[in-house]
Formats: sequence, structure tokens, C-alpha cells
Amino acid sequence: MSSKDKKYNIPDDSELDFYDPERDGPADDEGFDEDEPEESHEGVREENTADAAEADEEDSNAEADGDIPEDVEADREPEEDTLQDDGEYEPEGYDENDSEEYDEGYDEEEDSVPVRYSSKSARPELKVYVPAAEPDEEPVIPVRRKKHKGLKICGLLLAMFVVVAGCAYAGISYYYSDRFFQGTWINGIDCSGKTAYETELALSEKIQDYSIQVSARNQEPQVITGDQINYQYLSTGETLALLKNQKPYEWIKGFYQRKSYTVSENTYYDRTLLQNQVTSLNCARTENQVAPENAYVAYKDNQFQIVPETQGAQLNIKQAYQILDKAVSENLTAVDFNSTPEAYVSAEIISSSPELQSTLEACNNYTKASITYTFGDQTVTLDGNMIREWLQFDDKGQLLWDDATFHQHIADYVAQVAAQYDTVGTEREFYTTSGRTVYVYGSAYGWSMDQEAEVAQLAQEIQSGVQTTREPAYKQTANTHGVNDIGDTYIEVDLSAQHMYYYQSGSLIFDSDFVSGNMSYADRQTPSGIYTLYYKKSPDVLRGTQRPDGTYEYEEPVDYWMPFNGGIGFHDAPWRGEFGGDIYLTNGSHGCINLPPENAGVLYSIIQYNVPIVCFY
Repeated sequence: MSSKDKKYNIPDDSELDFYDPERDGPADDEGFDEDEPEESHEGVREENTADAAEADEEDSNAEADGDIPEDVEADREPEEDTLQDDGEYEPEGYDENDSEEYDEGYDEEEDSVPVRYSSKSARPELKVYVPAAEPDEEPVIPVRRKKHKGLKICGLLLAMFVVVAGCAYAGISYYYSDRFFQGTWINGIDCSGKTAYETELALSEKIQDYSIQVSARNQEPQVITGDQINYQYLSTGETLALLKNQKPYEWIKGFYQRKSYTVSENTYYDRTLLQNQVTSLNCARTENQVAPENAYVAYKDNQFQIVPETQGAQLNIKQAYQILDKAVSENLTAVDFNSTPEAYVSAEIISSSPELQSTLEACNNYTKASITYTFGDQTVTLDGNMIREWLQFDDKGQLLWDDATFHQHIADYVAQVAAQYDTVGTEREFYTTSGRTVYVYGSAYGWSMDQEAEVAQLAQEIQSGVQTTREPAYKQTANTHGVNDIGDTYIEVDLSAQHMYYYQSGSLIFDSDFVSGNMSYADRQTPSGIYTLYYKKSPDVLRGTQRPDGTYEYEEPVDYWMPFNGGIGFHDAPWRGEFGGDIYLTNGSHGCINLPPENAGVLYSIIQYNVPIVCFY
């Protein structure tokens, strides 16, 4: 043994307790007791024992506080390196070539204490030397961190749990890749865990026993079954679409979220068979058809009123089929024709019809309409009682309205009144200035109703319920009413006396002799009658009949021209020297009344258009 070996008192290989991986197994902290103090390291110099112990205590405290010096940390190596080191411990400065010297010089009986190495590490203990120049500094001995095997086990178990849980979650997600989640309802059917096909089967089973009940007027309800119309379920693909929209990894939601869906329950049925079922219903039989009745206006209880229409029970086959077809296509289980009036033939005229309401209003106006005509001191009244006589009703009191017939009644009534009070074309008794009483036929003068205008006005007043007093519409009027409508203002032309008189309000304001038409010629005689003035003109030229060559039979200029009967009128005749007497019998005019020029001027200035001109012999 060399002095070097003796100095450190290194035992031989037989006494050293080196770590052998094959013998001792992996370096582990198994059996390590935290409460058991570490064994002291032999071979440390005695002079440093106390200092090392004090340093060890300080370092332990520093480590506990997490405050280990950086230089010590740098000298420390991880314990894992110790566990992984499979080689034997070789002391510092040890050489294999010196092994023999080591063996030869080793003496078991030497008083030196052998160095004991722990089997927990193949690395020699760290030796700390305190320099002589710095005696106050203490060596720092690092403390090994202890490992916790329990944490490793917990981590391993946690990892295993995560793996198992992940596999289970993935497996369940895969399960719901073609199945509906829990809590899924479709059209009222619980589809939890069902495939799309299974769901379609459930929907199909739902309509296997389909039937629809048909209710109708005056008939007991009847049932049409699905078998009678070949009723079947057809998939629309909506169920599969719902499943595809489902995210399998969200299957957990199904356990706390309920979702309800509605899909179209598409069905098929034979419409020809359905139409046959409609025609076979009791309500469609001929003996059960009752035609509706129209609403109408009737006169009851001294007033006009509307009698409502009746519905009847005459089925409209086409409309009934369309209603039933729609109900079946919507998967309805009942249909009531009573609630769908279009299923039946309806009345053409109903109570709310605007035409019927207008008729009722017009009829009610008939009862309050009152039109009173005045003819001088005479009156004629048309009231509602007379108007109702113009209306026709059937045995039920229904008004048989005929607008043309009603207007004809009005026209007949107006014509009747005109015939009674019109004086045009009638013969009148006339008292002459000479005291004679003559009868004069008046074709141009007198009262003449405008019957067409009066019928229109009267019809409007009747429908409006007007109450009025008035004169009728006239085409021509006279001075006064009555048998002698000439009044007290007129022009009297006495053709026999060849003298004329102009009375105004019963007073004579003008008179004059004249010469009338030549009685020797029938076409030149002045006709009798009652006339009125057409117009007056000053001066003018009187012309006779126009000849073929364009010339006139005569042309006579006059200063005053006043026609009243065609080409016959008053005018001045300066070519005559005498007037009155019997001149007219042989040397009369062509039919006009010839006046002295000065008298013609006076008459021209005072004559009025409405004054009757009474000519008589």
C-alpha cells in the first residue's frame, strides 16, 4: 500500500461495498426512511468533522428554505445519474495498475477506520475542503431530494383512467354516429337510440290504422278507412337529414336536453278510390239532395222585410272531393262539411246581397213616398198605397221584382194624368168680345206634359221615398189651368168681323181692323185655332212659294213681321188702302193678317210670346 493509499485508508475490493446493478438491482430509494439520519461518511478528516457537521446543518436549513448556493448546485448531479451509473466506484486518484500495491499493503489490523460507502449510490461522497486562508468558511454538503413513489403510481393510474375514459367516450360517440341521442322525439315518437330506418318504421306504424270521419248535413257521420283508399307512408328523407345534422361527439347532451322535431309525414293514397268514396257517401245520394232557397223581400206586417235564404243539403260533389282530398293529404282524422259551406250548393241570393238590400230600401221607400201634382187649384197625389199595387208578390209574399214592369206602371200613371190635365189638342169654349160663344180647337196652345221626363223623375222620387208637392214636367204651358186655359191675357182675332183685340189681364190694350186670307181660295183661307207667337222681325221680306226656276210666287217687303201659325202671321200691308169689312172674301191675303202700317208697329211693340192668339169665325 502506498502512502497515498494509506493516507486515505482505502480498503481493498473485497471490503468495499460497491453498487452492482446485476446483484443489487436498480438503484432505488426503496426502504429509505426519511426519519432515519444518514450515515456519516468515514474517511473525512477529523479536523473538518465539526465544521462539516455545522455546514451540513446550515445547508439543510438552506435547502429547506429553497436557498442552496449556486456553487453547490453546480457541483451536485441529479440522483438519476447515480441510479443509472452501472460502474464501480473508483476513488479519486485510483489507478488499476496500483491494485497490487494496494492489496499487498493493506492490513486489516491497522487502526485506521475503513471508509464505508452507501449502496444507494455508486458515486463517492463529496468532499469539501476549507482553505487555510479562509478558516471562517464552512463546507456545503448538498442534500439529496427524496423521491415519492406514490405520486408516480397516482399519475400512472390517472393516465390509465384517462385512456379508458377516452376509449369509452369514443366508443359511445361511434354508437351514436347512426342513432339518435337520448331525449330525441320526432312527431311525438321517442326516437332515443333509434336509427333513421327504425324511426321511419315507427312513423309508418303510426299511420297504419289511419281513418277519417266525414260529417254532413242531416246525415250520420261516416268513416273512410286507409285501406279503402290504399293509404301508405312515404319517407321524405327528413329523418335521415336530422340524423346527419347530429354531431356524435355531443351525445352527452341527450341526457340533459330533450329535443323535439316535426317532420313531414308524407303519404300516398289513391285519389280515384277517394273520389269513389265521396260519391258513395249518404250525403251524396240523390234522395238526400235538398236545394237551397234564395233570400227575398216580402211585404209582411205592413212593411217590407227580407226573408233569409235556406242552406239546403245539396252536395257539391266537386268541392266536397277537394275538401276531403286536402284533409287526407294533411293527415287529418275528421272533416265536417257543415263547417265548409262551399261543400254545398249555396243560394244565389243571400240576405246580405247588395242587390237585395237595395231592393229592400227601395220597397220601404215606396211606403213613405208621396208625390202631389198641382194643376191650378186641382191636385193629384201618388202615395205608397198606390205604388204597392204596382208590385207583384207570390203566395209566400216574395216580391217578384221586375224593373221594366215597375217602370211601365209609372209610365202608365203619368200618361193617365196627362190625358186628364193636358189641354193641347182639346176644344175650348170661348166668349167673344161681340158676346158670342164659340168653340175653338187648339192644336198648338195649351198644357202638355213631358211624359218621358216625368216618368224618370217620378221613378227616382219613389225609390228615394220623397214626399213633395209640385207641377209635372211640361213641354208646353198655357196661361192658366182649367177648361178655359186661355185666361184673361190673349189676342182675339175675329175672322168674321175682320177685327182683332188685345187683352192684358182682362183690359183691352189694342184693337184694329185687318184683312185675312182670301176666302175665294181654299188654300189661302186663314185657319181657326189657338196659337202663340213664334218670333218677331223688323223689317223682313215675305215670299211666296218658290218656283222651279228658283224665283218666288211673290216677294213683299214689310216693316213688321210676327208669325204664329206656320207661314201665317201679323204684318203691315202698306199696299192696301182699306182694312176690315168684306174685303177678305174676294181680295184677301194669302192667309196672313194684314194690318195698317201704324197699327202693325204698335202691335209689334206690345205683343208677348206666350200670349194665346185665338182665331175663329
